[in-house]
Amino acid sequence: MDFYNNVILPRLCHLAMRNRRLVPYRERVIGGAQGRVLEIGIGSGLNLSFYRAPVTDIVALEPAPALIAMARRSVHPPIRVSFIEGSVEAIPLDDHSIDTVVTTWTLCTIPQVATALGEMRRVLKPGGRLLFVEHGLAPDESVRRWQDRLTPAWACFSGGCHLNRPIRTIIERAGFRCERLETGYMPGPKPMTFIYEGSARPD
Repeated sequence: MDFYNNVILPRLCHLAMRNRRLVPYRERVIGGAQGRVLEIGIGSGLNLSFYRAPVTDIVALEPAPALIAMARRSVHPPIRVSFIEGSVEAIPLDDHSIDTVVTTWTLCTIPQVATALGEMRRVLKPGGRLLFVEHGLAPDESVRRWQDRLTPAWACFSGGCHLNRPIRTIIERAGFRCERLETGYMPGPKPMTFIYEGSARPD
């Protein structure tokens, strides 16, 4: 199981996230970043090529060493990137030290997501922003039922991914105020493709 989690699963996640349909979402979300950025779950570094000024430097937090090794190969100057192997439930950064937090298809996998969002809020400066694109709980009752049915088995083989997390609700309950939110289905099976894209600030 350790070999699956540490070697096979990171590579499967990398292949899944290379879907070209995700590129416009990445461009829009990363395009809003500025200053010192904390990216949660940098993965294999697929977002790194989208960062531009006014981003000054990136702190890349990732729990999987295999993915950090892949992400290091995606770093391009001039933006500085520092990698931290660790958990978002205990971010090793000072209070109010980050201008922008970025999450892309990450909140679905974090075991203690409320704690993690509290940590993101802690490290953000008072005027900072959380930028996110996530999949989660759909508005249609029939789709929700399938999300609830599939999630227990799905999570076992997808790195803990939950299909049925109410993204807006968990962000706002953690002390953020959504200032922009767009939702809708991507092409594909509806239980896996309801998308939340937007930005929030500490409330």
